[in-house]
Amino acid sequence: MDEYPEPVIEPAAGALDPRAELSEFLRTRRARLQPEDVGLRSFGRYRRVPGLRREELAQLAGVSVAYYTRLEQGNGRHVSPEVLDAIARALRLSDAEHAHLTRLAKPKQHKRQPAGRTQQVRGPLRTLLDTMDGVPAILVGRRGDLLAWNRMAAVVFGDWAELPAQEQNWARLVFLRPEYRDLFVDWQEKANDVVAQLRLDAGAHPNDPRLSALVGELSVKSEEFRQLWATHDVKDRCHGIQRLHHPLVGELDLRLESFHQADNHEQTLATYHAEPGSPSAEALRLLASWGTDATRAGAGMPPARTN
Repeated sequence: MDEYPEPVIEPAAGALDPRAELSEFLRTRRARLQPEDVGLRSFGRYRRVPGLRREELAQLAGVSVAYYTRLEQGNGRHVSPEVLDAIARALRLSDAEHAHLTRLAKPKQHKRQPAGRTQQVRGPLRTLLDTMDGVPAILVGRRGDLLAWNRMAAVVFGDWAELPAQEQNWARLVFLRPEYRDLFVDWQEKANDVVAQLRLDAGAHPNDPRLSALVGELSVKSEEFRQLWATHDVKDRCHGIQRLHHPLVGELDLRLESFHQADNHEQTLATYHAEPGSPSAEALRLLASWGTDATRAGAGMPPARTN
């Protein structure tokens, strides 16, 4: 079994506080709803708080205001699954948001793998990636770490093997390398997805020192990351259209399909394919035929910087 060495990173001071995460997540979910969104009357033109009041949310969920207030203050120790379900329905949470809420409120009820262990890539998975010769494919691990990829992924997204292991991470690429703003046609959408996925990881591994270090580094170096992180949005993007502007072939419209491993949900196989007969399919065929020349071009990524 191959191993993906964890980069040596000085951990940020402290870890992510699950109580604070729970409090802010509930507050931000409540703030995005208006009374009319959930069938309540809005009395008065001006409201002192954005979105629903705690009293209104408690009414919708069928719990006392005091009970909900304790939960929003980060005290979820004694909350039942039924109450969490009711609150999730009242807040109109997605499946990913509902799962995130449950992890934050009841962390001890969820089996957690040691956050600092080495991320391993099974040999058959590497072989599978290599056999997918015409389709860009990437194995993504915790914190958005890029664990393995095939030649077509290097042709489309850049040859990450040229980067130090610490920089082989979606969040660092998207927020700290300007060339990825040119590669992704809708950079903002990609940035939103990356941060939302990191939030899911934070809920599952609040004590992961490397994740805390990553969040701390990006918060210092990127104002855009800091603003997105403060929204507390979570999302597990499994499919969709990824639009790219490749420096060699121009526009690419690729369909993202991702698959969690059955025995390791922290690793996701992401594939990008073009519709048969489309201009993007022809562009991928051309890139594949150019081989190492296209890879050296580093689609959207110049050679690693040296300091």
